[in-house]
Amino acid sequence: MTDAAGPRATSTPPTSAAVARRAGVSRATVSYVLNGQAAGRVSARTQERVRAAAEELGYVPHAAARSLRAGRGSLVLMAAPADTAPAFGPLFTAFLAGFQTALLRLGYTGVLHGAPAACPEAAARAWAELRPAAVLTLHDPPLDAGAVALLKRSGTAAVLTHGPPVTPGAHTLVLDQREAGMRAGEHLLARGRRRIGVIEPAEPGLAAFAAPRLAGVRAAAARHPGTEVRPLGLALTEESAARLAAAWPDLGLDSVFAYNDEYAMLLMRALQDAGHTIGAAAPSIAVVGADDLLLGRLLRPRLTTVRADITPPDRIAELVDTLIREPGTEPAPHRLGTFHIEARESG
Repeated sequence: MTDAAGPRATSTPPTSAAVARRAGVSRATVSYVLNGQAAGRVSARTQERVRAAAEELGYVPHAAARSLRAGRGSLVLMAAPADTAPAFGPLFTAFLAGFQTALLRLGYTGVLHGAPAACPEAAARAWAELRPAAVLTLHDPPLDAGAVALLKRSGTAAVLTHGPPVTPGAHTLVLDQREAGMRAGEHLLARGRRRIGVIEPAEPGLAAFAAPRLAGVRAAAARHPGTEVRPLGLALTEESAARLAAAWPDLGLDSVFAYNDEYAMLLMRALQDAGHTIGAAAPSIAVVGADDLLLGRLLRPRLTTVRADITPPDRIAELVDTLIREPGTEPAPHRLGTFHIEARESG
């Protein structure tokens, strides 16, 4: 139906039957051609005719229906609640882009899904509605055994979670944030620092990373009696950093692990503006970040940082592909990477 403004935007989409009529072939032939199963069944000339008809009509195969026929879907759902955006810095963004590209080469579509974080079962139900071939949780909520079982009952072949901890029934990609804190703490302690501040970001969604990093610094400090480790709240704003820098003389701290490079660079600038000296040698304040961002190397002094050596995204995509094709594979932990210090002039 049309009106004065032209065709309605909600018009019925073209069907495979319409493509078959336009090309003068059967619906089965259309299915073979558009689902990549025409080899040895349909002549090249007929394939061209079917594709031309589909393009003329604007026909796109229905992914859910195709998944039902194939026995498995091609959707890989990467789950992260919408309020975790601050956690997704440049390194994560680059990993995500590489991972999605690798999935595409393997015949999958990667989709980032913001799911309810209230409880594991609510999240699993939201994901299961999309009938994904695999679910990879990138952040909270942590899944439990019941949520994993629900996904598998709905047809999800592979469930992968982030860890530690390990979720029963799921494969676990392990990148231990506690190790990042330990590397930072060990580095500062080796340089004689005994009064260490640790930034706890005020932004939502970062506690899952910040808490184990703080625990890692404390674990390193436990081997050096008399060491003080003090959590420090900081929002990613100039005003918050200026307040912390102004209070620094009363804190009595000689160093800081600033959660990541972004918070470290913000705090460094505020400390310098307040008249403090940043550097590895006392009495300067030692500053350590994490993630090894390029901008940190351009600062003066250059930023000491904790760098993560992450498994290449194409290898993670290959793992997901294997687990989809072999759903009976026994769940296991898979180490995603390790951390080490890049020592520079700031600490």
